[in-house]
Amino acid sequence: MKVPKHIAIIMDGNGRWAKSRGLPRTMGHLEGSKRFREIVKESLNLGIKALTAFAFSTENWARSKKEVDFLFNNMAGFVKTYKKELIANGAKFNFIGRRDRLPQFLVGELEKLEAETYPNKKFILNVALDYGGRWDIVEAAKKIAVDYKNNKIKKENIDELLFSDYLSLSGICPPDLLIRTSGEKRISNFLLWDLAYAEFYFTDIHWPDFKKSQLHLAVEEYSKRDRRFGRDA
Repeated sequence: MKVPKHIAIIMDGNGRWAKSRGLPRTMGHLEGSKRFREIVKESLNLGIKALTAFAFSTENWARSKKEVDFLFNNMAGFVKTYKKELIANGAKFNFIGRRDRLPQFLVGELEKLEAETYPNKKFILNVALDYGGRWDIVEAAKKIAVDYKNNKIKKENIDELLFSDYLSLSGICPPDLLIRTSGEKRISNFLLWDLAYAEFYFTDIHWPDFKKSQLHLAVEEYSKRDRRFGRDA
């Protein structure tokens, strides 16, 4: 079976999963954390080299303060308990997204995890927090403008490859497969540049029910796709 090198996941449906069971939305996020751990572990078992998970978008600030605060506290606690497992599995952790609006206690934990896993090479885990694809592209353009002004790059050298080097996933191969759970069929401002040639896999299953068997189904479907990248069949 052909396995993608890099999978991107929009982990959607935690709140709907909880609501369908008469539970508070927070319970959906807690159960979603368990699935995240399971899917990362199974990705390693399948030989996938990188996983990028959309955990909190720039638009998610519109949610209630109570839910947002719970999410951030839960993430910080999760990082503390998950650290040893990531290190033991040879995984390198990257936090992509804005760092100026998130609580400093959470940013601190994420940056510690980045530093402690930096040497690892077996697997790359990217978590997108306060991330938006348009923000990513605009930030890249700003950095290029600064480097051009400082004579670090020439206009004639600016191409797609150079532009990619200024994005959040710089140095990492673009996702081969995007998975989105919970029935929505859009990418919601996620990795707009990087997903240009990705295969998309949508499922009605809410994220807390997306277990490793579901990941296998997505990878199996991907293995049947003929990726031509614009070439003739």
